[in-house]
Amino acid sequence: MDSAGEKGLAGRPRVLVPEKLSPDGLALLRTTLDVDERKGLSPADLLSIIGQYDALLIRSETKVTEQLLQAAKKLKVVARAGVGVDNVDVKAATQLGIIVVNSPSGNVGAAAEHTIALLMALARNVPDACASLKGEKWERSRLVGIEVKGKTLGIIGLGKVGLIVARLARGLGMNVIALDPYASPAVAESANVILVSSLEDLLPLVDFLTIHTPLIAATKGMISSHELNQMKPGSRILNVARGGVFDELALLAALESGHIAGAGIDVFTTEPPHKEPESSAALLIAHPRCIATPHLGASTVEAQENVSIDVCEQVLHILAGDLPRSAVNAPLILPAEYKTLQPFVKLVEKMGSLYTQHYTGRKQSSPRDTFDLIYQGDIATVSNTKPLFAALVKGLTAPISDHGAGNVNIVNAELISKERGIFINEKKSRDASTQTYSSLITLIARPPSRSTSFSRGKSGSVFTNPAEAMGEASQHIISGYCSDGSPYISRIDRFATSFVPEGNLLICHNYDSPGKIGVVGSILGREGVNINFMAVAPASYSSSAIDVPPVDGSITPAKDRTNEALMILGVDKEVGDKVIRDLVSEGGVLNVNSVAL
Repeated sequence: MDSAGEKGLAGRPRVLVPEKLSPDGLALLRTTLDVDERKGLSPADLLSIIGQYDALLIRSETKVTEQLLQAAKKLKVVARAGVGVDNVDVKAATQLGIIVVNSPSGNVGAAAEHTIALLMALARNVPDACASLKGEKWERSRLVGIEVKGKTLGIIGLGKVGLIVARLARGLGMNVIALDPYASPAVAESANVILVSSLEDLLPLVDFLTIHTPLIAATKGMISSHELNQMKPGSRILNVARGGVFDELALLAALESGHIAGAGIDVFTTEPPHKEPESSAALLIAHPRCIATPHLGASTVEAQENVSIDVCEQVLHILAGDLPRSAVNAPLILPAEYKTLQPFVKLVEKMGSLYTQHYTGRKQSSPRDTFDLIYQGDIATVSNTKPLFAALVKGLTAPISDHGAGNVNIVNAELISKERGIFINEKKSRDASTQTYSSLITLIARPPSRSTSFSRGKSGSVFTNPAEAMGEASQHIISGYCSDGSPYISRIDRFATSFVPEGNLLICHNYDSPGKIGVVGSILGREGVNINFMAVAPASYSSSAIDVPPVDGSITPAKDRTNEALMILGVDKEVGDKVIRDLVSEGGVLNVNSVAL
């Protein structure tokens, strides 16, 4: 357990901020978290203290290496205030279950505007003219520029930034063509952009070329000598994306020869370039036909505020157990899916935890390693159910894990499932009923499978009769639904119920006879245990076959219904073994399980 010093004031999670971030975002964090701003840390200093923190907020200077992540025993999230995550070892973070988030939209407008600023500065020789005039010269004839109206701008990467650049360029009267294999033709057409299918089709046509792609293996050195030679003599180059997408030495040679008339560069392979005076970046900056800026693409007051607030909000959500909005090492969660899934993520985690606590400690229950997770109704229409899969793994493992279960998330859930030998098969029902339960989720635990290998069930598989997914009567079943954003458990094995799985619960299995509630209440009162709520669950399903109810919530009376029932009690504190023994011996309860959810 963390000491008070490690957790900060009153056990609050701690956040390390080793770079300058907008105070507006940090103010959001300080409402519930302890924020340490420690600028100027050396890599060794950072390594020595990172183990104290739950979250790390960075920009582009801090290098988040595998070694650093291995030392960050408590770390749950690395948040990059910007678009790229080139300075984060995302693979290592994924293996450790650390979520990496960025702010893909906060500075796109600023980056696009800076691209246009460099384009215009190149066209009209603005920096050279300014320096000349300040040097008490008047060189109008030498500084004659070109107009951009009617010229062709080529864009590689028609994503968020590229699309804004295209629209701004169209506003200047430019023709715009773009290369992006994933661009929507309809979106390109709406922006009056012509899509081409290859660099060979793009490069010979452009007067200006700009790239807006991430730096990955496929884009590193994308534009080198061969590509530059395909461009028009006198064309110009722009880079406000990532250092390295242009081969800097090849671009330098093209500027020297005059084939490329100018370059507007904001990002470099070495930053800052003066750290290595003979580097390709330093040599490129020194060239008279290169306009260079020190990575200013996102450096506007508005952009800094936007990205800071965005990533700080995400840190708050993740540390509170909510879904990440812009995780780079997790599947994309669309806004509509996010809104739909959030309450069900909580429900499924509670169902998993309830299963583990209610069943695994009972001597009559053999361990289960195979689970069916069945989605019925509206929830079955959601395409991305990986957050629900992860929530189940977290719920199943957290009550029995000695450490690390709190770090189960959509990043590492499948890896943890494999390590624990847990098989989860996701299924979706065709039933689209929208009556009592618009959505119903059912968890079925089956005896150990004979298979020794792990494989995640195919999400989206469809069945007609949920009973087909089961088989033996020795299985356990928990069903639940959500109402007004709150999770409810509607079934435990044969027993129909409705309660919110929250806090300390006592689940009493007893004969449904008069006076039972009073006896149980008196025993708990004698021990100073207050009852917050009580739900009685009659045996409403067959005891021999596990028949999943239809999504409309109706129940078919069990043919062999007994007078047994469950009594689910919400209590104000965890009860000890003595209370449980008294409930069984004095209260006539068959068995009792204490559950903390």
